[in-house]
Amino acid sequence: MTSSATTSPSLSSPAVLDGTGRTALVVGATGISGSATVDLLAANGWTVLALSRRPGIARDNVRWVSVDLQNADDLARTLAAENPSHVYITAWSRQATEEENIRVNGGMVRDLLAALDHAPLEHVALMTGLKHYLGSFDAYGQGEIPETPFREEEPRRAEQNFYYAQEDEVFAAAARRGFTWSTHRSHTVVGHAVGNAMNMGLTLAVYATICRVLERPFIFPGSETQWNGLTDMTDATVLAEQMVWASTHEAGRNEPFNVVNGDVFRWRWMWQRLADYFGVVPVGPGTEPQPLEQQMAGIESTWTTIARDHGLAEADVSRLASWWHTDADLGRTMEVVTDMSKSRLAGFTTHHRTVDSFTALFDQYRAEKLIP
Repeated sequence: MTSSATTSPSLSSPAVLDGTGRTALVVGATGISGSATVDLLAANGWTVLALSRRPGIARDNVRWVSVDLQNADDLARTLAAENPSHVYITAWSRQATEEENIRVNGGMVRDLLAALDHAPLEHVALMTGLKHYLGSFDAYGQGEIPETPFREEEPRRAEQNFYYAQEDEVFAAAARRGFTWSTHRSHTVVGHAVGNAMNMGLTLAVYATICRVLERPFIFPGSETQWNGLTDMTDATVLAEQMVWASTHEAGRNEPFNVVNGDVFRWRWMWQRLADYFGVVPVGPGTEPQPLEQQMAGIESTWTTIARDHGLAEADVSRLASWWHTDADLGRTMEVVTDMSKSRLAGFTTHHRTVDSFTALFDQYRAEKLIP
């Protein structure tokens, strides 16, 4: 389901609507995207219901709501007394097959919105991603891929995809209840979280730290295509800003939007900058990818020692690094670049440099003693 923006071009800053008197439910509030959304809403005066399996840190304007998203009865019972006006869905659960992904993740959105049938919902924003264009896990990069840069008007692919299932549940509830919606197709998201299944920023920070301590070269684990081709990424703060902008501006209603930082880069350029930050020697790809899952096999005890020697807060490397996810992104043999014109012309003008997203994140992880 796609539609075209009909608003006139605007170069104004997408000021976030003051949240005074409004209540937002953030689903997946401890994840990379969810935590950035909680931060943004709380800072702008919203009352935030932060929904996650486990509660996070206590803070002003935020109330933690613990619930199992895969348990419809738990959702109904827990949310019965809650009355959010806006919902931001950033959570999903990876399953063994796409059929199971559809059943579980489509079901979570359906049951969540059913549990809020009593609430005065105005808008539901759903985070998805570029699998809309590239295909599901089972069919990723197969068949006919749209020409880059990817644009929102591209139709759905023929095969099943759990993103489509989630969207369809939002569309059905919106038609029934009368609230507006937006979908947000991010690329690889860079942001702060620990224990997240897909966290390239922290994964690369841990990898570079191990290379420095062991005096090993900082070898690019991916393909020559990714090394030499153009790509882009999504800062979690940009995603959060776009979701809140879409939910509080007329131009954002009932529209799908791509969301990336706005710059493009080549990994051969970025890898040198990351190496400079950590003081390691960068090495480009070989004729075949050298995945981190192979490079870092058996590294658990080494990280435990590094954590002990440097007084780090987390000694379990599996809580920090998602080798498989970074391998999947950097190992692609296709160009992945995203067009941002639609939301730019509609008035969303936030722009980040991805290298700054990385270094700011690394600074934060150092301050929190997650890396030395």
